[in-house]
This record gives sequence, structure tokens and C-alpha cells, in this order.
Amino acid sequence: MTAFVLVPGAHTGGWIWEDVAGRLREAGAEAHPVTLTGMGGGHDEHDGHGEAGTGTPAGTGLETHIDDLVRLIDEIDAPEVVLVGHCYGVHPALGAAGRRPERVARIVYVDTTVPQDGAPALELIPDQALRDALRKQAEETGADGLLPPPAEWQRWGSVAGIPENALDRLTGLAAPQPLATLTRPLPVPGGAVSELPTTGVLCTANGPGIAMVESLLALGEPRLQALAHPRTGFFEIATGHWPMLSAPGELAAILLRAAAGEGHRLSAAASETPPHLRPFPLDVPEQRRERAERVDLHLPDADGPRPAVLFVHGGPVPAGMRPTPRDWPLYTGYAQYAASLGAVGAMFDHGLHDVTDYERAAEDVAAAVELVRADPRVDGDRVALWFFSAGGLLSADWLAAPPPWLRCVAATYPILAPLPNWGLAGSRFRPAATVRAAGSLPVVLTRVGREFAEIAATAREFLAAAEDCEAAVELIDLPDARHGFETIDRTEPARDAIERAMRSVVGHLREP
Repeated sequence: MTAFVLVPGAHTGGWIWEDVAGRLREAGAEAHPVTLTGMGGGHDEHDGHGEAGTGTPAGTGLETHIDDLVRLIDEIDAPEVVLVGHCYGVHPALGAAGRRPERVARIVYVDTTVPQDGAPALELIPDQALRDALRKQAEETGADGLLPPPAEWQRWGSVAGIPENALDRLTGLAAPQPLATLTRPLPVPGGAVSELPTTGVLCTANGPGIAMVESLLALGEPRLQALAHPRTGFFEIATGHWPMLSAPGELAAILLRAAAGEGHRLSAAASETPPHLRPFPLDVPEQRRERAERVDLHLPDADGPRPAVLFVHGGPVPAGMRPTPRDWPLYTGYAQYAASLGAVGAMFDHGLHDVTDYERAAEDVAAAVELVRADPRVDGDRVALWFFSAGGLLSADWLAAPPPWLRCVAATYPILAPLPNWGLAGSRFRPAATVRAAGSLPVVLTRVGREFAEIAATAREFLAAAEDCEAAVELIDLPDARHGFETIDRTEPARDAIERAMRSVVGHLREP
């Protein structure tokens, strides 16, 4: 018989797993929802681990919670123990697995990532402002004390799908979290833990689904390479960060399948040319290319200063990746195409290596704009900016206050509002909001019909706002195309869409 040890995330106890545990037991499995030390919140509850409501003992930290799980594992008679960690809960789960690897059959990560090199659980908090505030608090207090329950749960993850009564219960039963549980580094598990089978449960209303993870894997993201191991499986649920409240039946069924070894295996064929390095789908005349400081200029065969199109790549692109985007066939193809039509095609590398890097990337875009406009071969009063994929968020500043020289903004399969788990909800990087200030600035938006669901939702939000304020948006729809269609869907409609978008952008750069 399989025994599931259900470890809750921050501020919650074993009560949050009640529905899931009941369904697992109905299926014939053991289920042990855990209330970790100090996380009973003063409520009268009893679960598979012990009594709660005893308060938080002084010195409670991550090691305390690891000890809790080790004691429980030692009490379980079942031959197979599956550790299920939600958010913070995966940290004590991994710590316990490191001390009892021979007793653990599988580790399941519920809407959380694999901690990197013993990083503290604090790094899991998506809201960057909250994370920075807690880091400062820990530095000032030595990580002593308690973190009060959240006033806004969405700062910890999407609440999509949670019934109102369940959300009220989440708030009512929430317990203060010992700060040391979040700030103390996870003891680096031994080699035996790295060999254990794992399962990831992705909640797509809070973050990427399987298809997006595979696209990042194909891009060469080093932190994802281990996830492509045959012993690692994936499931996804179309709900928010707390699936045990929003989709308990579906989550219980997934846990049973995970214990049986099922799940999607990620794939990225090493011998296959990754999509971003495949040829551009259009044959365009070769133009002269010069590297001017941090910007590559693809120059038209024409006299006098020419208008320019600056292309802003997507990401995040892993630091140290080679070749960098300025040398990818996708972007050199676009830049060469612009030059063939009489505009300077400009391409550069910006510093979006992680979702925490948008401030730096925005500075890089602004610096590249100044370099391009200052070049004597460029007419600085006629410039367009063209954004791709996650680079789409970087269009927000330019839509919010368009300078007079900016003649057009283009965006191709862009992300136009921060994804829920990116921690940018309160930031300025939200084109779906700033488009309301764009006035008559032309926007050329290329949208694909087979888009990742989480990205498609941001485009719908943008277009709704644009319609409401009567922004000048030209929409180019490709119903059967996918994200990155230029190198994936090499079809006649794909080529037509590129040509239509380019000719529209260049047309906006003509003299009045």
C-alpha cells in the first residue's frame, strides 16, 4: 500500500489537504496530511502527524519541520512512502528525503520548483517586493519571529478556482509562519535523493504548463535540464496555486497516477536543431551588417539617414547562452528583411536572463534606442520598436509615454501582462494597462491561435483594453500557428503574416 505524506505550504496546516486525503483513502491508499510544528494556528485540529494548536516553539525553523517529517516517516509501516510538497512544503520534504532516502518512493512537487543549490524557501515567493521585504526583515531580526498570515493571498500565488467559502477558510485558519523556515537554506540532499523518482504538478493558472516548460528546455535553460530525466514525470491542472482547495478530486487522481509512475516526460532531442536556431522562413536579399557598440545594424542600400526598426528579443534567455539572440537566424532574418525594405534593422542583446531582470532589461532597451537614434545613418525621428514573446512586457514604458520619434510599436506572440507567478503584478511592466495611454500610436500585433493558454490570456486583456480606449491596434491573426511560428510553422500563412507585419511597420516609418 502506498502512503502519501501531504506537506502543506506556508501559513497552512494539514487541514488544507482534507479533501485530497479523503479521496486518496477512498482509493485504498494511506494519507497523512501534516501539520508542521507551530503551524496549527491555535485551532483545534488533529491530523496524521499530531496535535496542533500548541503555539510556535522558540527556535522553530526548517530543521524543525524536517524533524517532524522524519519522525512521521519512521512511524509509517507502508512499503512505499510518497512525499507530496506544496510550495514551501517541498523544502522540509526534500530535507526528510535526504535523511531517509531508502523509505521514499517518490517526491511530488505541487506547483513549486526544485530548490537550487540549497536556496531558502524565501526564493519561492513570487511577489518580488514581498520577497525583498522579508529578506530585509530577516537581516534586521536574524530571522527570529513570525511572519503574519497574508492579507493578500495572490501575492503568494494565484487564487484562481478556489470557492469563496474555501478562500474564507484559508484566511481564517492561516497561521503565522516562523521566519526561519523561509530564510534558512535547505541542507543540500545527498546523492541518493537526486536518484529518487519525482513528479511535478503544474498549475497553469499560476504559471507555465508542460508545453511552455518544454519550449524553455529546447532553448537550453540549464536549470531545466535535470527535469528531462526519464524518472521525472509531469501533470498539469488548469487552476491556481492551491489545487487541493480548487481541484481536490483532480489532484488526488493525479497523485495516484504519479505513485504508479505515470506522467508526461519532457523531451528535447539533443541532435535536433533547436527552433531558435532554424533558418528564417523568408529568403531576403543579403544586406550589410555592422556591429556598433552593443547594437548590430543591418543597413539598407540607400543614401542618407534612414528610419530604423529596433527588434527586442524575448526570454528569459539563460546567461552565457551562445549564440546570443542578436545572432539567432530569427532576429537577423527580421533585421535583414527590414533593411531590404529601406529601413535600418537594429538588433541587440538585453539582460532578461530571469523574470527578476525586467528593470535591467528595460534599461538595456533604452540604451539601445539611444545608440540607434544617435547613429548618423539613422533618422532619429523615425523609429519603430518591435517586441517578441516575453520581451513584450518591455513595451509598457513606450506605450505609457510614446515619444514623438516613435512611429510604431510591433509585438509578435507577445506576453502583454505579467504571468501570475512572475511576481510583477504591481510593477510598471503591464502593456495591457499602459496601452490606454498610447493615444494614436500605431500598434501592430501578431497573434497565434495555438498560443500557450497563459500567454493568450494576456493578449485578450490587452486587446480588451485597446478596444475600450480606441487604441490604433492592427491585429494580424494566425489561427493555426504556434508561439515562435517563424521557425516552427514554416507555412505560407506564416510567411504572409511576417510580410504583412513588416510592410505595415515600415509603412508607418515613411515621411509624413
